[in-house]
Amino acid sequence: MDLVGPRVMNATGIGLKRVPTVAVECGAGARDPGCKDGPAAFRAHWEGSDRAVQLAWVPTPENLCRDDATPLDAVARTSRWLANTTFHLTESGKFFLAIGGDHSLAVGTWSGVAQALRGSGPLGLIWIDAHMDMHTPATTHSGAINGMPVAALLGYGSPKLTALAGGRPALAPEHICLLGARSFEPEEVVFAKRHGVRVIGMDEVARRGVADVFAEARAIAASGTAGYGVSLDLDAFDPIAAPGVGTPEPGGIRARDFLGVWDGLAHDGACRAIEIVEFNPHRDEAGRTGELLGTLVAATVREERLRWAG
Repeated sequence: MDLVGPRVMNATGIGLKRVPTVAVECGAGARDPGCKDGPAAFRAHWEGSDRAVQLAWVPTPENLCRDDATPLDAVARTSRWLANTTFHLTESGKFFLAIGGDHSLAVGTWSGVAQALRGSGPLGLIWIDAHMDMHTPATTHSGAINGMPVAALLGYGSPKLTALAGGRPALAPEHICLLGARSFEPEEVVFAKRHGVRVIGMDEVARRGVADVFAEARAIAASGTAGYGVSLDLDAFDPIAAPGVGTPEPGGIRARDFLGVWDGLAHDGACRAIEIVEFNPHRDEAGRTGELLGTLVAATVREERLRWAG
């Protein structure tokens, strides 16, 4: 499989490789599975607009996330494929994007990256989300697997999800920072405190400012690691800017403030990959969420990043 794609030419005639972009077409971990159509909708939006940069799409194999499977089996099967894909991308030194799909698939994304980096050091992760996603099957209120990926990456939950990084947890608690949380259950607060996970809630974001809390999150993810990733759930934004998500929550990050710091984060040399999830085109209004996603991706894959990736 060609995970990188052919070279394209920029305005100066320099050959550049397209950024590998993994389309994670699975919504089995969400209560509303419509986000499985997010990657296809975004691809149509991207390729139908006047974009100077192309993306090298890595599609999810057909029938991997089958409707006749249990949600856990569908998520586990897709996550195993995804972990293998991101392992090889990271091992070859390629920066990549992952576009979801629901947030449970982050277990696959970052398990593969963590395993590939293990010889150089641990993986750090910035998790930007309206929710903590720290439930386990024993504590979940909804049963939705997309409420469990942080716990699974730390080694807690179903063995079908916790052993994807070579049989070990993908992350250590001191290397992950959650940012923007504003909807969660008491069990998740207990989990975070018990394991020492730094959670910067939306109230703290509002008090300190987006730039300041992002600087702290980056410091946590980059300190003592071989690099870090960014996992962005679009429900982190205020629903005014991003209505097309499965679980919108009022009072989120303002897109304008976020975009002011995103460019620097996305082009940090220590950033190994970026994942953007939970785009549900069936819930979008006037294309606002798709436009925001396009803006985020365009900022991520500008020319400097392409050179670094190629």
